[in-house]
Amino acid sequence: MDSHTHSTQVERLEVVETGRRRRWSEDAKLKIVLESLQAPRQVAATARRHGISRPQLLQWRRSFQAKQKGAAEQQTGFAPAMVVPEPERPALAGPTAAGTIEIELASGARMRITGAVDAATLTAAVAALAGGRPR
Repeated sequence: MDSHTHSTQVERLEVVETGRRRRWSEDAKLKIVLESLQAPRQVAATARRHGISRPQLLQWRRSFQAKQKGAAEQQTGFAPAMVVPEPERPALAGPTAAGTIEIELASGARMRITGAVDAATLTAAVAALAGGRPR
């Protein structure tokens, strides 16, 4: 028997569910945030329409803006630069090795040079063919 005669005994215990915590997917959150950004004064109306609190929607908007800022910072930046020595170029002052050079200008004129040619002679020939004066 019960030693406490003045205590009431629980005969029935009922658990009332107060509501379940909803989980929103990232896509659904993004859709709601974009809807709230369409026009001024849309935060409260959008929150009511989707059954969420206004502070919750504002938190999602801050989170969305932080992600956008982070993505923008990742896109902008500096490209790595490397300093490399300039490749050596053969001097054009002296005669070049024997071979064939063929030059076709936009006007349709063509020049073919075979053998060793120095830079000054080549420059004069191209200028003459182009109708100009050598530099």
